[in-house]
Amino acid sequence: MTQPVEIAFKEIDIDALSAFEGRIVLSAGEEGKLGPTGRKLDRLMKGALRRALASSSFAKLSPGESLDLGWPVGLAAEAVQILRLERRADQAQARKAGGAVGAKLGERGAIMLAEGVNRAADVAFGLALRAYQFNYHTSGNSAFGPVTVMSATPEELAAQAAPHAALAEGVFFTRDLVNEPANILTTDDFAARLAAMHELGLQVEILEEEQLKELGMGALLGVGQGSESPSKVVVMQWNGGGDEAPFALVGKGVVFDTGGISLKPGAGMEDMTMDMGGAGVVSGVMRTLALRKAKANVVGLVGLVENMPDGKAQRPGDIVKSMKGDTIEVINTDAEGRLVLADVLWYAQERFKPRAMVNLATLTGAVIVALGHENAGLFANDDKFVGDILKAAKSEGEGAWHMPLQPAYDSLIKSRLADVKNTGGRPAGSITAAAFLKRFVKDDVPWCHIDIAGVALPPGATDLAPKGATGWGVMTLDRLIRDTFEG
Repeated sequence: MTQPVEIAFKEIDIDALSAFEGRIVLSAGEEGKLGPTGRKLDRLMKGALRRALASSSFAKLSPGESLDLGWPVGLAAEAVQILRLERRADQAQARKAGGAVGAKLGERGAIMLAEGVNRAADVAFGLALRAYQFNYHTSGNSAFGPVTVMSATPEELAAQAAPHAALAEGVFFTRDLVNEPANILTTDDFAARLAAMHELGLQVEILEEEQLKELGMGALLGVGQGSESPSKVVVMQWNGGGDEAPFALVGKGVVFDTGGISLKPGAGMEDMTMDMGGAGVVSGVMRTLALRKAKANVVGLVGLVENMPDGKAQRPGDIVKSMKGDTIEVINTDAEGRLVLADVLWYAQERFKPRAMVNLATLTGAVIVALGHENAGLFANDDKFVGDILKAAKSEGEGAWHMPLQPAYDSLIKSRLADVKNTGGRPAGSITAAAFLKRFVKDDVPWCHIDIAGVALPPGATDLAPKGATGWGVMTLDRLIRDTFEG
């Protein structure tokens, strides 16, 4: 998997700064003040730093943005990058500033002067998240150079930054899975990557098609019956708590979605490699928990299928029976993710009796119409629980919005021939999808469905991710587990 850029923490060394050939980074607040080492650099640069700080270009910067001075006189560096970062900057601004550094990181790496920066660990974390590159299938690309963070208290700063390492690796694991093409990330390959995490202390179990048939997972199996790739459910357990019931995470893992017989338009179908994004997030969270030895019991379950249109594929009008026992009329084979989740949600409750449950899925285009690419849509049966998730998302800077889920929407998915149909058409499309899932959640289980269709693979780069997969949700759910389920 892609590893985060190497970051070391060292004492301030002006001689090393002046001789460094990569990128030098320092910060200045609204007043444009420099620390002692910054003033020494300014003297070497013949006052160029002070002139830049007094310029209108610096004045126009928002907190977390930066200004470059290329090939500065008096230094060997390729550039000096000045961050506008207030001494009392919040976490979001600090991570954004780090992202500005990561976006410009090159082969020669960088030295970041942490002088006067209270949230230097968050700056370093933002840098690591943004300095991600998925280049396994291209030629001629080089890796980013290492980063040195210079501080008057490097050991203290390293200790503050250490907890971010597991989180960054979990985010990168998710991004790698979502970015991987479907001819490589088959259901077999996906399951194998998860099985390898037993080396981290996770208990990993793979349920194959025969076992799924015995369990009665007709909804899930119907989605994958037109594919050469076998359908699977992978169960990952982390038992770091006491005797309490686990918190359950469930992810949709459609490794490629053609829409099935209800075929999607050809334009943009290549992006349907990301339709396993929910399973990717669950996998990244479980990796993070194992790496940081979380003091909680958490089970992650992912349904892995491929939705293809061959002669054995499921048809519109088919009726399938779920593990719960409810029959489902398949109106549209492109509304397949909810069929996968229905069976995995029920299995999670029957086997693990979870204290609470979250499922994640790139479920509907309708949520993008509603919220764009800035927020995931949250649908829940418990106001306190969804409040905890929203709080965690806000603290980690990941956009999330609580959507309605009143009983009135149930009428839109009432079937003439079965207990329920898998889509209610275009009106309230993301809500009726959630209403469908709610049928497979027991009344006494706090539950939240998170539709990440708009945030898993946005059309451009973000502050903390290059163009491509973002890993949205790993940080939020890790924070939720820290704040709510760890003793």
